[in-house]
Amino acid sequence: MKRLYLRIYLGFLAMLAALLAASSLFWWHGPGPRRDRNLLRATSTLVEAALPAADAPAEDARQLLARLAESLRGDLALFDARGHLVASAGGPVPRPKPDERRSHWLHDRRGPAAALRLDDGRTVVARFPDREPPALAFLASLGFVGLALAAAAWPVARGVTRRLERLERRVEALGAGDLAARVDVEGQDEVARLARSFNRAAERIESLVGAQRTLLASASHELRSPLARLRVAAELAAERGQAELGAAMARDVARLDEGVEELLVASRLGLLEATGGHEDVDLLALAAEEAARAGGEARGAPVALRGDPRSLRHLLRNLVENARRHAPGAPVEIEVGRDGADALVRVLDRGPGLAPDERERVFEPFVRGDGASAHGAGLGLALVRLIARHHGGDVRWLPREGGGSAFEVRLSGRPAPAASVPNDPSPTPLSRPAPARGSP
Repeated sequence: MKRLYLRIYLGFLAMLAALLAASSLFWWHGPGPRRDRNLLRATSTLVEAALPAADAPAEDARQLLARLAESLRGDLALFDARGHLVASAGGPVPRPKPDERRSHWLHDRRGPAAALRLDDGRTVVARFPDREPPALAFLASLGFVGLALAAAAWPVARGVTRRLERLERRVEALGAGDLAARVDVEGQDEVARLARSFNRAAERIESLVGAQRTLLASASHELRSPLARLRVAAELAAERGQAELGAAMARDVARLDEGVEELLVASRLGLLEATGGHEDVDLLALAAEEAARAGGEARGAPVALRGDPRSLRHLLRNLVENARRHAPGAPVEIEVGRDGADALVRVLDRGPGLAPDERERVFEPFVRGDGASAHGAGLGLALVRLIARHHGGDVRWLPREGGGSAFEVRLSGRPAPAASVPNDPSPTPLSRPAPARGSP
């Protein structure tokens, strides 16, 4: 059973059933007032004093039993020492136990009866039927008590687990990126202590992540000034006749600038996860703009998606730039459509494609290939996957019919659990037998 409150509630009911069973056994076999042997012994003495002697005619005993039965409104029977019926009055009664030498209780479907053992060996069995059988009354009482306890146990069990469910929702919200998620602390029990521990952990996580984002954003912004100076130096070197040096410096500056931009986008994605800053986005319009900028073509049906337009634009731009880098001179094509409730975006090119062992590695951070693939910081396709997962989807590489690549992005618009780009700054080159693709 998966629901905790049902398990707790059924535990209450199991304990209740055990209590009722023990109470029933005690009632049937325990020394209750109706089973007090002293009372039975005293009653036996009184009955023996009223009965005629054992050698008296049976008719005398029958007349006495008839008067007693009418007066007491009960059933009476007299048995001799060998267990044979001597006389009776009223309804039938159970026979006494032949091996029992003391007064005792008897039971049949009509209710309990007292077997009063006399000193001369005879036994008088007396039963005074109630309007309601005692066993039925007892069981009805137990049933009423059981229902009352079951009704009282339900809010207790549900109250405990309801707080746990609220805590679970807050944990899921924290895992989905809501760093401000906290849970109300109720009471002083273990659940309340767990809630306090969660709040302390959430505050610590929010503080650490906020400090990391601030550091990343600040460092990225601080790099803009030296990069601008390096760009000016590269232009000056080219103007002074050092064209090769200036071009090399310009490429390095462009690569650094691209890496800084990717880090800023990754930092902004983390902020969006914390604030939920999404809006309606027209994917086909975004794709058309990026395709036009690259001299390509976008086609498909209009698809509305709840997401972040800036990061989705960055996703498309990275894929388009990656296609242009690996298929220079060939037009880039973008297809937009739907697959059920999900949005699908495919960026197509006529590049060399990827070897089977590279089709997942190209989405790892800082992974770059040889040759043209080696340009860039190695974050482009990793950031594409990060943005796709931020929007509840993913990206994969597929071979294109007729040669080339198709990067397929599936988006649902529902943010997935937070992901991050590792901080390992060392690029990992791809080892490949043939020209292949990497991150821009």
